[in-house]
Amino acid sequence: MTIDPISQAVITNLIKLAIETGWKQAGNQIDKKIQQQVGHAIEEYVRTYEKRHCTLKYDCLRMDNSQTLEEIYTDVQVLNTRESRRFESPEALKELFLETGRGFIFEKTTRQEGIAVANLEPRLMVLGSPGIGKSTFLRKVGLEALKWETARYRHELIPVFIELKQFGDQHSEIEKLIAEEFETCGFPNADVFTQNLLKAGKLLILLDGLDEVPTAYVDRAISQIGTFVDKYDKNHFIASCRIAAYKGGFPRFKDVTMANFNDSQMQTFVQQWFRREPKVAEQYWQLLDSSEYKAVKELGQTPLLLTLLCAVYDESQSLPKRRSALYGEALEVWLKKWAAERRVHRDPIYQDLNLQLEQVLLSEIAYQSFAEDQLFFSKRELTDQIRAFLVGNLNAPKHLDAEKVLNAIQVQQGILVERARDTFSFSHLTFQEYLTAQYIVDEQQLETLVTNHLMDRRWREVFFLVTGLVRSADVLLNLMRAKTQELLYTDKLKGLIRWTNAVTTGSAGDFKPAVMRVITLFYALALDSSLTPNCCIALVLALDRYCALNFTLDGALTLDGVIENSITLNHIKVFASINFQVLVNQLEAMKDSVPSDDASLEERRVFISQLRHIWYDALHLNPKLLKLSQEERQSLENYLYANELMIRCKEAALRVSPQVWDAIESRMLTVSDDEIDL
Repeated sequence: MTIDPISQAVITNLIKLAIETGWKQAGNQIDKKIQQQVGHAIEEYVRTYEKRHCTLKYDCLRMDNSQTLEEIYTDVQVLNTRESRRFESPEALKELFLETGRGFIFEKTTRQEGIAVANLEPRLMVLGSPGIGKSTFLRKVGLEALKWETARYRHELIPVFIELKQFGDQHSEIEKLIAEEFETCGFPNADVFTQNLLKAGKLLILLDGLDEVPTAYVDRAISQIGTFVDKYDKNHFIASCRIAAYKGGFPRFKDVTMANFNDSQMQTFVQQWFRREPKVAEQYWQLLDSSEYKAVKELGQTPLLLTLLCAVYDESQSLPKRRSALYGEALEVWLKKWAAERRVHRDPIYQDLNLQLEQVLLSEIAYQSFAEDQLFFSKRELTDQIRAFLVGNLNAPKHLDAEKVLNAIQVQQGILVERARDTFSFSHLTFQEYLTAQYIVDEQQLETLVTNHLMDRRWREVFFLVTGLVRSADVLLNLMRAKTQELLYTDKLKGLIRWTNAVTTGSAGDFKPAVMRVITLFYALALDSSLTPNCCIALVLALDRYCALNFTLDGALTLDGVIENSITLNHIKVFASINFQVLVNQLEAMKDSVPSDDASLEERRVFISQLRHIWYDALHLNPKLLKLSQEERQSLENYLYANELMIRCKEAALRVSPQVWDAIESRMLTVSDDEIDL
């Protein structure tokens, strides 16, 4: 916000309020000189507020250019803290997590718009995790207060923004901190002016970052703030604190917790970031909202990390295929850079545990819990792991108390979050997956990863991250290929795969051989309604996402649908020696025998059986190969999934040998003659 005509009108009102309340009511004489001084000071105060609190530029987030608060601010929503799920059981939290799929969103209360709540509550304590936008919210409320007639904040007050991290020996009185804000801008007799405004109840006092008060002064700060609020309770107060650091002490404040961004808020933020390029905003949101980037999008629930994601996309109009680099940067911002940029203090106990050691510790916690399908873990489990790490590592500081280390990690970084009483999880599932991948690479657990988790969809993101973290993905991909081949463990499965190779060899289709084999398998599976070829589609798109495949399963076993699919197959030429014109003629001849609407189920069954056998004969396919047991069906689905996963991992890798990949791709959906049937 610059000083536009609206702001000029506001400044006039602010000057009037300052003079009427800060001077006349106190019995002071008002001369022209004082009026001019106050007028200049008010203008300077507005400019200073805009400059200090309404311009956003974070070097740690790749923000080359600053953004104004007005341009990028997205309305935040808050929850009633006392009705949150912090005291639910771990079982209930896991059930809720499984309902949402990704992201720790545990809300049973109605969301409320943050500024609307601030209008209703004269004393508000805003709690939330790191990076969720607490400070930004306080700044925005203060900015709204400066607008008066056009403001969404409905109280005619002068905002004062105080960073509590400066609270200490030299700055230990709230009243003095407020007076310094006015004195800096040239208010005459700032101490008296502050006293008069406080007594008249004309200030909106924004106390930012209770958690950033140096530990030695926390008790004093809480006591002095409480006394100050009692003494000047006509004023309005909004304070903020990280939820893990909040121990109460503000009984007159209404506690609310800031909610993570939902999809609507994320989309709004993206649109405002790229406000000058609406098409880019739309393209980016479609990408972020796609299933491929579901884990990346989860980070965007935290405004700080959504800012990073937007800055990354802004650089190249894309998100990196090697998402491990993106997650690593996000984790570094979370653990280190954000606090450094804000110049947040560190407790002595925490300074002895350097970032490298901490990441090793966190990766062990992440891997052990993830391997046990454990998203939530008890405080006792965590402290035991931290204690064992400190004892078992010669280079780890031995004097640290495990419980205090856990508390420091939770309060100062928020990467471990207390979700229920004495029950913790990582702040983002994405971070747990990244740290799990980091552990696997550091501890050389590639074979264990493939042997135990190749077919487990829960580990999909971990595979992507591992391939991005290793120097070369050749070893991992070869392990995946060997394990994938083991899934073809019966004669029928091997026969089905051999059939795809036989009917496509020598075809005129303009696709990779592996693509053509998958397409033929797709149609073979479509002939049996109990088999699902969806994983074939995923594999085709992974192999060649740009190929124009116009085939569909719609109406696959209706006569018109079968004829249309036959024409499509003839056009794309994936089969080597099939005369599709003969097939179409055979199908056209069956039109006279299509069952009527009132035909019996048996008549319909016979007709569909005839259709299938015409296809079987045309495709040279033995129908016995499709009579798969439930175990074989699952194994075939896993086989196709594992092949698709290999391709995605290749794309996410830092380095892959062309020779290794050519060998892998050429053997997709093939069975060697020398393989022994199990």
